[in-house]
Amino acid sequence: MKTVQKIQDIDLKKLINKSYGDNHNLEEKVAGILQKIREQGDEALYDLTAAFDGVDLKGSGLRVTDQEIWEAYKKVDDVYLEAISQAMNNVRTYHEKQKRVSWFDIAEDGSILGQIIRPLQRVGIYVPGGTAAYPSSVLMNALPAAVAGVEEIVMVSPPLKDGSLLPEVLVAAAECGVKEIYKVGGAQAVAALAFGTATIAPVDKITGPGNIFVTLAKKMVYGTVDIDMLAGPSEILILADESAAPEELAADLLSQAEHDRLASAILISPYSDLLEKTVIEVERQLEALPRAEIARASWDTYGAAILVEDLEEGINLVNRIAPEHFELVVQDPFAWLGKVKNAGAVFLGRYTPEPVGDYFAGPNHILPTGGTARFYSVLSVDTFVKRISVINYSEEALQRDAAQIAYLARKEGLEAHARAIEVRQKWR
Repeated sequence: MKTVQKIQDIDLKKLINKSYGDNHNLEEKVAGILQKIREQGDEALYDLTAAFDGVDLKGSGLRVTDQEIWEAYKKVDDVYLEAISQAMNNVRTYHEKQKRVSWFDIAEDGSILGQIIRPLQRVGIYVPGGTAAYPSSVLMNALPAAVAGVEEIVMVSPPLKDGSLLPEVLVAAAECGVKEIYKVGGAQAVAALAFGTATIAPVDKITGPGNIFVTLAKKMVYGTVDIDMLAGPSEILILADESAAPEELAADLLSQAEHDRLASAILISPYSDLLEKTVIEVERQLEALPRAEIARASWDTYGAAILVEDLEEGINLVNRIAPEHFELVVQDPFAWLGKVKNAGAVFLGRYTPEPVGDYFAGPNHILPTGGTARFYSVLSVDTFVKRISVINYSEEALQRDAAQIAYLARKEGLEAHARAIEVRQKWR
């Protein structure tokens, strides 16, 4: 059974720097996949899907048909449709509040400076498959893109063994208005989105989490296209005081541990009794968990119960780790919220367990991992727009500033820059 440890006994580097983005052993293999897609296009997609997923798509094709979507609707019940509809409403409403507007500022001399906000034209969203399928990830990718005004949203997801996609995933995509869906996953799907094939036109940006092959592929195609972030294994960190319930804390820790053997679940508290009881409760709940093998591997390797002197020291540790999901389960969470500097998302109080954010509340669940919350942000409407600067100098403004602009240009050794300014002074 896991023991309660103090900060000095914890390997923080192991907890903080765990990432999918730094595996040199696999980079050569992923690079080979990308090159194969560039050279062979669709044929390579068929071959790699057969090799990695055990699915032959040559008969049915790569693209999901309208008939497949229609069949998917017949396989889901009204309860699912109602739940997904309400979740979509919450996510859309939250992201609508993030929309930015173009702006212009007119100076007294007649000059105009401003910024134009434009949506990306075509984006690719990756929805994971494999050990679990995630219709919620469809919502979290597609709806912010739609709110931003993206015209073409393309979805890729690895097929099931029968060559289909999970009905719930297809229905979620259809409900979000995604009209272009392909049954491909892994590094090969990322490559197809980035470089294009005969069937899949290239996109401007790729978003959405995936396994290590997907993450490494996104890392390698960055520059050809934009990406959202390099997502790694799931993380949850909980800071709790004596008001927290061990049964609830254990359940929350396991909610992320069941994702992936590399997921991390960490509990921090100044109360040793709470830590010990929660560790016991984790063991008890593990026995009845359907994904117990995965959760056990995660908890044993990357789980921790850390004893700190007080909540202040706990918050400082949280900011060092910069977790993906941070639950602040204390009596007055808002009193401590202002001290949080690094986290993907913050969940306040015992009635806000992490799955509330995963599925329903509205904020996005595609979050920075592996300590990158120090500089990355949650996926949002901003992910799907670009900003264009606008400059309109008046004659008066140019004549006023010409000497200083030319001076700075010559300081950088760029004579033609200076002359481009001074040639216009001849008009006077």
